[in-house]
Amino acid sequence: MEIAENAALVVMDVQKGFEEAGFWGPRNNPGADDNIAALIDVWQSAGRPVVFVRHDSPKPRSPLRPGYEGNDFKEYVQERRGKGAGAELFVTKTVNSAFLGTPDLAAWLTAEGISQFVLVGIQTNMCVETTARMGGNLGYDVVVAYDATYTFDLEGPFGWRRSADEVAQASAVSLHGGGFARVVTSKEVMDAAG
Repeated sequence: MEIAENAALVVMDVQKGFEEAGFWGPRNNPGADDNIAALIDVWQSAGRPVVFVRHDSPKPRSPLRPGYEGNDFKEYVQERRGKGAGAELFVTKTVNSAFLGTPDLAAWLTAEGISQFVLVGIQTNMCVETTARMGGNLGYDVVVAYDATYTFDLEGPFGWRRSADEVAQASAVSLHGGGFARVVTSKEVMDAAG
C-alpha cells in the first residue's frame, strides 16, 4: 500500500458526546482513540494535511447537539488542532457525509491537489462509511484505518440486533469488498506513511 505525500487524514466526529455509553450502548475497538491520536501525530509531524470533522446534530436530545459539551472534540483531538506543519481544514456537518458539510470538502481537496485520504473516527458504519462511499464514488483513493474507528451495538429491522463488532465488520466488508475503500490497520497506514 502506498500513502501519497499529500494524502489527507480525515478525522471524523471524535467528539465527547460519544463517551455517553448510556445513550449509545456498548462499543467496539477499545484502542481506537490511541490509534487515532497516533495517526494524527504521524500526519502532523510529516506536514501532511489533516481534516477535522465535527457532527452538529440537529436532534434536540443528541449528545452531539451544538451548545452541549458533547459536541466538543475529545481532549486529545482538540489539543492537536492547529499543531501540524501541513494544511488543516475544519468541517462541520449535520448529516453523515463530510462531503455534505461546510466548507466544501471536495472543493478543498481539489484546490489542495489531494486525491487520496485516510479515514479515522466515529462511527465506523455511519459517518466513516458514508464519507468513504461518497469519496469512492467521487473518484478519491480512500483508505479506512479500521482499528482507528469504532461504533456501537445497533438494532435494525425485524428485531435484528448486531453487536458493535458485527456492525463494524459488515461495514468493512461492504467498503472493501465493494471497492469503495481499502480497509486496513493503523499500523499498515503508519508503516506506509513513514
